[in-house]
Amino acid sequence: MSAIKLRLIGFAFAIVMVALMIGWAAHASLKRVTELSDKLTSVQIASFQTADYFQAHLQKLDYALLRYQVRRDPFDRQQFQTGWTNLNDWIDVQRPTLTTTNEQAILDRINEAYDDYFAATSNLLQAIDAKMIPPGDSSGFDRVEIQSQRLLGLAYQLVDAHRESLTRFVADSHKSLSFLRGLIFSSLFLLLILGAWLAGVVYRDMINPMRLKLIESNAIIERQEKLASLGVLAAGVAHEIRNPLTAIKARLFTQRKTLRAGSGELEDADVIGKEIDRLEHIVQDVLQFARPSEPKLVKLSAGAILREVRDLLAPQMQKAGIELRVDASGDAVLNADAGQLKQVLINLVQNAVDSIEGSGRITLRERTGNARLNGQLTPVAILEVEDTGRGMTSEVQKRLFDPFFTTKDAGTGLGLAIAARIIGKHGGALEFQTLVNRGTTFGIVLPLSNGI
Repeated sequence: MSAIKLRLIGFAFAIVMVALMIGWAAHASLKRVTELSDKLTSVQIASFQTADYFQAHLQKLDYALLRYQVRRDPFDRQQFQTGWTNLNDWIDVQRPTLTTTNEQAILDRINEAYDDYFAATSNLLQAIDAKMIPPGDSSGFDRVEIQSQRLLGLAYQLVDAHRESLTRFVADSHKSLSFLRGLIFSSLFLLLILGAWLAGVVYRDMINPMRLKLIESNAIIERQEKLASLGVLAAGVAHEIRNPLTAIKARLFTQRKTLRAGSGELEDADVIGKEIDRLEHIVQDVLQFARPSEPKLVKLSAGAILREVRDLLAPQMQKAGIELRVDASGDAVLNADAGQLKQVLINLVQNAVDSIEGSGRITLRERTGNARLNGQLTPVAILEVEDTGRGMTSEVQKRLFDPFFTTKDAGTGLGLAIAARIIGKHGGALEFQTLVNRGTTFGIVLPLSNGI
């Protein structure tokens, strides 16, 4: 699985996690707000109901008891008994609705005080029934009123406990909502970062490579068109030059027979002959560039090719103080044209020699790996020519494979152009890395035989 797919899967997973986080935070916030609303309503109602209910019912009880004491009407007594029972049941019902231990403790005290209130009223009723208090006399009611005021005080304490509970609940709710709000904002910010990261990844790994590949493809197409036109022109020119050059060389050969050995004329003829040979070499290079032959592919050992080139060139290079060595411990097998591949390697080695000032070292190396050839990732062998020369400047690198561009005094500027075309016909690529005053490494990238 490619790196971009792994990144996209990771991004999708992160998006799902952030979405779940936002959904959970939103749900928890809504739930908390609902609880807060219900709590506010229930607490407020409970607070006012407690005070109002106690005040109203205690007043009714006190009034009914006081009327019975004055009027001795059995209906007033019955009304008092019924009201007391209802208020006692109401107190019992309230306890399960309370949420804090403080509220429950106050309600327990209310329950005890209510028992004391009932005891005081019962004593008063017994005194009335025993006619210890004459009709119309309100004496003895003061004890009942004391218990009644005590109950009302406890009821208002319960209201205060309700309000304290409400205050704590609101504070806790605000903290929870602040945390959830921060979580939502953080998640949205994280989502924004992930979106920016995805945009960067898509641009870097998909759009930018496609754009660069399009630019590179356009440049290659334009270069191929120029090379094709140049090849046609070069082939025509080379053909026209070759015919008179052959005639000149033949006449020079005839003239040299008539010249005396050691004469100045013979020396001039030798110079002319050498220049004719150089012209023929240039014409041959131009023709090879214009009409490169198709490679005859056979299975070759990469290490064997490198060792053949070393054995061919090492003696001559040793005289110049340059060491040529091979680092090929593998057994990579290629489908290549042996003659053409050695031609490319020899050209690269000769360029390396020209870049070395004085003594130095050139290494022929073989390694394997994976590289993108023709748009596909392919198992490849890489044949490297590494030197310890002076390297190349950025200006030279830009024009390195241009035909007829050279940094040599007597070069044609076609060697690397021909090498690149030969490797291209093999389905490979010619690459390089260079550092000024450190050296250059050219790499011939070719697919392994049978993709192994």
